[in-house]
Amino acid sequence: MTIEIEGIPLDALRALSHQEQDELLSFSRPISFMMGSATVLAEFNQDGKELTINLAHIDGGGEGVLLVLWRALRAYATERDFHSIRWNVHALTCAKPNPRLQRFLRTHSFSEVDDPSYGPIFTRTTKLLVAA
Repeated sequence: MTIEIEGIPLDALRALSHQEQDELLSFSRPISFMMGSATVLAEFNQDGKELTINLAHIDGGGEGVLLVLWRALRAYATERDFHSIRWNVHALTCAKPNPRLQRFLRTHSFSEVDDPSYGPIFTRTTKLLVAA
């Protein structure tokens, strides 16, 4: 799967400095990017040592896109010493809910919650190993 974020291939993105990578993620602002043939609408936030990923929409993809994103963002968070990653996936209220994606989320330890900020979402927090 070809991954491009704002038109930059993943290999080129990894070669950027941490500051340049952070600028592309546009913390606290929604961004849209391509992964293969899928368009993803997301927002990235930092709360102390927790990285929060809000996936608002995945068009043209689903669980495959999520798995690739999962690996890439886990590496990103680990390099920056985040202690956890919180995933908020808006698969219950998006324009075209994908039942396969919803099943995938349920079978991969995502919980359905009624979040005070977002309404009904799937969420999961993953703790990361922190180097001593």
